[in-house]
Amino acid sequence: MHAFYSSIPASAEGCATGAPSAPCAPLDDFLVFSASGADALPFLHGQLTQDVTGLPLDTARLAGYCTAKGRLLATLVMWRAAPGADDAPQLYGLVRRDLSEALLKRLSMFVLRAKVKLAATALNVAGVQATTEQAAALEAVTGALPRAPWQRVDLPSGTWIAAPSADTRLRWWWIASDEQLAQSSALAGALSLAPATHWQVADLAAGIPWIASATQDVFIPQTVNLELVQGVSFTKGCYPGQEVVARSHYRGTVKRRMAYGTIDQAGEQAGGQSAALAGVDVFDATQPGEPIGRVVDAASEAGVASVLFETTLAALPQGDLRLGAQDGPRINVGPLPYSITP
Repeated sequence: MHAFYSSIPASAEGCATGAPSAPCAPLDDFLVFSASGADALPFLHGQLTQDVTGLPLDTARLAGYCTAKGRLLATLVMWRAAPGADDAPQLYGLVRRDLSEALLKRLSMFVLRAKVKLAATALNVAGVQATTEQAAALEAVTGALPRAPWQRVDLPSGTWIAAPSADTRLRWWWIASDEQLAQSSALAGALSLAPATHWQVADLAAGIPWIASATQDVFIPQTVNLELVQGVSFTKGCYPGQEVVARSHYRGTVKRRMAYGTIDQAGEQAGGQSAALAGVDVFDATQPGEPIGRVVDAASEAGVASVLFETTLAALPQGDLRLGAQDGPRINVGPLPYSITP
């Protein structure tokens, strides 16, 4: 963790202006990579589910990277860099750290003669959440921050990307270099240090599907709602797995979706070890037999595990959904901020 974060108070009692401070969670489980070179944008346009070359400079988007069979190897938040020399970064991607090395290695295998260099960066990642009052105190230091989801801005303190939210709070991914953090001492007074799970729980409630190493090569984009959160372009042309993804979309054959739920005091399996829940089977106690889905991602806060899980649409209305076994902890299904049914 960068030394900057040690200067942030661990409580939200208030900043120097008297306003409550915004929770800031260092996200050490995430990594930012860069794509540099004259061919970086067209290369990644042909690899990801997103329209890379058509992405506006003031916008970020989710994207997926699939196998030839259309199964996700990674999801990422991507954004284009400001124009520069051919060897300057053209695009950045935010991914789970545990799969980043394998992702960059696989992508590099397909570069061939293209002028592209993919590399992990030393950029720091944090998640910042704020009420309207907290945001005003924050912007008094940073300058105007983006408010609409997926809008982004480059400021002296770093890159700020507005993240979707399940409630009225504003959320941002904050990406900054060591130098930018070192020069952001005034910003520390408007922030309070929060654990990463505080941000992750809000990500889950917002229905953002992060693929990790435990869930690689399992889901197609539609079954984790990737196209519902603007993570898939159906007009951009070919990429690995495009035929499978397009067929499911145009034939309307998606019968499985990602849902959101919570597990109250669900014992050791769904408590402090919630990060290990990714990939765990989900059962319907009203339909004994095989599992009907599996966990996509999970996080725990205040004794409650939040989960995103893939399952059949038929199981959601009346199913008695359980984690790990027919008689496992009950999953209390809750709403997502977007519709998963036609």
